[in-house]
Amino acid sequence: MIVQLSIFAIIVYLLRRFQIFKKMFKPGSPLFAVGYNLYTKTRVGNYLNSRDIAKNKLVFPDGHSVVEHTEVEGVIILPIPYLKDNYAYLVIEKASNIAAVIDPGDAEAVQRVIEQQNVQLTAILTTHKHWDHSGGNQKLKSLHSNLAVYGGERDGVPGCNHKLKDGDSFQIGGLKFTALFTPGHTVGHMVYLLDRSDKNLPNSLFTGDILFLGGNGRMFEGPPSLMLSSLDKICQIPDDTLVWPGHEYAVDNLRFAHNIDPANEDVTRKLNYVEERRKERRITSPSTLGEEKSYNPFLRTSQDSILQQVDPGHQTTSNRQALRAKALAYLRKNKDSFSYKL
Repeated sequence: MIVQLSIFAIIVYLLRRFQIFKKMFKPGSPLFAVGYNLYTKTRVGNYLNSRDIAKNKLVFPDGHSVVEHTEVEGVIILPIPYLKDNYAYLVIEKASNIAAVIDPGDAEAVQRVIEQQNVQLTAILTTHKHWDHSGGNQKLKSLHSNLAVYGGERDGVPGCNHKLKDGDSFQIGGLKFTALFTPGHTVGHMVYLLDRSDKNLPNSLFTGDILFLGGNGRMFEGPPSLMLSSLDKICQIPDDTLVWPGHEYAVDNLRFAHNIDPANEDVTRKLNYVEERRKERRITSPSTLGEEKSYNPFLRTSQDSILQQVDPGHQTTSNRQALRAKALAYLRKNKDSFSYKL
């Protein structure tokens, strides 16, 4: 134990002291694989997350975005902004005053909202292991007795005491959730569907880092074909489903989408909408899955306007799925290097 603490202290010192270590956490760097393993598998990641939380609270004491709650038939969804662009989501069943939180990377920000709403937190739903989504799990467990922490069985979610497989359903009070296995960003990434079909109401999908408004997450732990299968699974969900992503990336994503597909009027319309919202730092979510299919290029890898850029002769390609995976890789590579210019 003492040896582990000493090693951790040395690593933290080096992270503070030398610029080269910062490069380890930047995708595309030759050292990124080392930095990624430090972040995901050691206390270094938790330390960096805590440091970033403190730093961002100096910039945005009340959170990076102005949010509003969505209330439909006795269920409230309340986004909680933290870090520079993350969202956790507090889902409240008004009749019982029971609540669940999705991806509480910042325990303090989440606890503050719980106290403001005067609700009983009974569960955490974690989409994946990255500290900016899971860093508050242990702290919230210490504050709330008998707290259920859900996460994918393959992802090593901190504090997890309910490991989930694809299609597992569970209830939190009267809230009905289904977990869907969506690997690609991490090996065990899950999304959570709040099922309201019994009341003939739209469902809500909490997508973590697999799907954003206008974009998708990086493929840290899987090939493009795996990410494509996960996105295709999401696309089987009804189009009126509300999409609640883990980050406020809408403007940058839609500027990239417009660059890729400039003739798409749905992209132009949505980009104008989110740019107006962000002038006042207002949240851009939720969208709907049907909307995302119309303008999100990462969900449109079967469209000619996308495939033409990857393979001009795509109409004659027999292995359509492989071509779509190639298109997804093309989009991700270009998004990673995309720089918007006025």
